[in-house]
Amino acid sequence: MLQRYETDAALVDRLQKAAFSYFLDHVDASTGLVADTSLPGAPSSIAATGFGLSAYPVGVERGWIERTAAADRTLTTLRFFAQSRQSRDKDATGYKGLYYHFLDMKTGQRTWKSELSLIDSALLLAGVLTAAAYFSRDNDVESEIRSIADMLYARANWHWALDRADTLSLGWKPRSGFLPYRWEGYSEAIILYILALASPAHPIPEQSYAAFAAKFDWMPCAQGSYLYAGPLFIHLFSHAWIDFRGIRDKAIAEKDSDYFENTRCAIAVQRDYAARNPGDFVGYGQDMWGLTACDGPEKSRLLVNGRRQRFTGYSARGAPLGPDDGTIAPWAPLACLPFEPQAAMAGCRTILSTYPDVLIDGRFTGSFNPSIAGSGPEGWVSGSSVGLDQGLLVMMIENHRSGLIWDLLRDSRFIRRGLSRAGFSGGWL
Repeated sequence: MLQRYETDAALVDRLQKAAFSYFLDHVDASTGLVADTSLPGAPSSIAATGFGLSAYPVGVERGWIERTAAADRTLTTLRFFAQSRQSRDKDATGYKGLYYHFLDMKTGQRTWKSELSLIDSALLLAGVLTAAAYFSRDNDVESEIRSIADMLYARANWHWALDRADTLSLGWKPRSGFLPYRWEGYSEAIILYILALASPAHPIPEQSYAAFAAKFDWMPCAQGSYLYAGPLFIHLFSHAWIDFRGIRDKAIAEKDSDYFENTRCAIAVQRDYAARNPGDFVGYGQDMWGLTACDGPEKSRLLVNGRRQRFTGYSARGAPLGPDDGTIAPWAPLACLPFEPQAAMAGCRTILSTYPDVLIDGRFTGSFNPSIAGSGPEGWVSGSSVGLDQGLLVMMIENHRSGLIWDLLRDSRFIRRGLSRAGFSGGWL
């Protein structure tokens, strides 16, 4: 709920602290694994665990957790992955130094028949490297954090995941092998390629990044053109760790832009789309936006305006090409704070003042749809918080407030090596 007379600074602090608390409330004490969602019995998401590892330094700097407690939590997580079972067995934690997307919170075994996920392994290891960069003191716990982090990163066999092709596979399963899709074209996989290029033991060749970028899809926008990706999270995930301001690879330099400016264009497209509201959904407007991958209603339903709408549950919603069914991620505007502070705050305030019940225990729910009749103006509400969303909020808010994560990773020799091998130059590089 939006508190009367609350300043922007107080609101942001309150929401960031609430998002951080997800990683205190939804983590297993023995494994350090973070739950995918706040729903009872949810498995761990290795990506959410990576966001959690990145959030702990923010909590220390903000005074929400003691440094020793954060270091102990971090070491528990890293020890778990270091000691976890790596094999082709369907119940292992991972294989070739990479990890299954979803793991049992207590045992760490593969669950939901999930894939060995390249992107989620990359998000986990980005968190591992963040922890190693932050916990730099000369004591036993922090020294062990850095040692295990180096081992985990070196163990990941990205070259194997090329499967004899130029671009990385999306993933692998123990019985059927590599998935029939690849990371090609603009996506959240920039961080994946940067880490794979910089690997000290199993790097991919530089031409792999060129092959990935060769499939980029450009779309006109008010500023000229931008790299198209409909769901907003694609324009945010890699930026949580890497400060792309002023650094360019060949693909983005040819358009006289950079990936930070590209995300600003994507935000403008989202706001323009919501203002036009071609689907005639309830609530949409320039300050009511946030189309991204999230849960949604199931099956076909009647909207409040009497129209029947088809719903498909979880979907990567996006603008301007869709899909769009009126489902909004209420956390999304605030996650854009480093790129468009005024638009982010206006969107956040509009959502909270109009739809106060999108907060659950002070945290944003994953999604809601006010076009469906419900007990309040929020209509349909997903009813749970999502680890990825909460972690992204913690990191993006902090990057806006202090630049903490960006500063840590700017000094990482691995991030610098990966960016250099991908052809980035300029700016802080």
